[in-house]
Amino acid sequence: MFNRFAVFTTVLCAALSSTQNLQAQQSEVKNIVLVHGAWADGSGWRGVYDNLVKDGFKVSIVQEPETSFHDGVTAVKRVLALQAGPSILVAHSYGGAVITEAGTDPSVAGLVYVAAHMPDAGENEADDGKRFPSDLSKSGAIKKTADGFTYLDPTQFHEYFAADLSVEQAAFMARSQVPNAADNFKAVITTPAWREKPSWMVVAGADRKINPDLERFYAKRAHSHTVEVAGASHSVYVSHSKEVAAVIEEAARAISK
Repeated sequence: MFNRFAVFTTVLCAALSSTQNLQAQQSEVKNIVLVHGAWADGSGWRGVYDNLVKDGFKVSIVQEPETSFHDGVTAVKRVLALQAGPSILVAHSYGGAVITEAGTDPSVAGLVYVAAHMPDAGENEADDGKRFPSDLSKSGAIKKTADGFTYLDPTQFHEYFAADLSVEQAAFMARSQVPNAADNFKAVITTPAWREKPSWMVVAGADRKINPDLERFYAKRAHSHTVEVAGASHSVYVSHSKEVAAVIEEAARAISK
């Protein structure tokens, strides 16, 4: 005898299962947007990029102009708008201030700070840096162009920015650095994204550009999931790309649950 109820039940269960699978796929975060910091460009993310792509993530890298804080925020939002679905927004150094402002975008599911600044509302990274002064801030290695852009003295770049990289690699980074408008460091945050979205922090244990104690302070204040890489320089995203990628993947998995 034809059992219409049994057929209906089977079809309903299959439909529900299909819907649940679709919802699971839609909630899975596979987009990663990487943002570099001051005196750098997107090429430093290559090792992190390779690890993430190998594990099935779609990775985009923002090339910040460093001409103004507003231009940086706009550049990040422009790349976010190109993503299909939610994204994990990741930043290094000064880029942390940029994603703190840009990360309120609805498409951002979580934030990962890599040896980065995390100012609160009404704060800027220049003033935050005075809480725990860095070795760089006391050095005189920060120079300024005639038109108001800062850069790091190439002869001291290795020492303060990339001590755990080879002399040759640090020299290339020093000579390809992007000068950053001096006023960018004083840009005031309006609505900090980390106040409303989950965050992770990678602390570089031997950072000489941002005091590791400031990174720890930021992470504690934001209740960030924190991973510390002992002995890592400010260029931890280059020297320990595998570990940094692992933290990003951990963030994506946690948010996808």
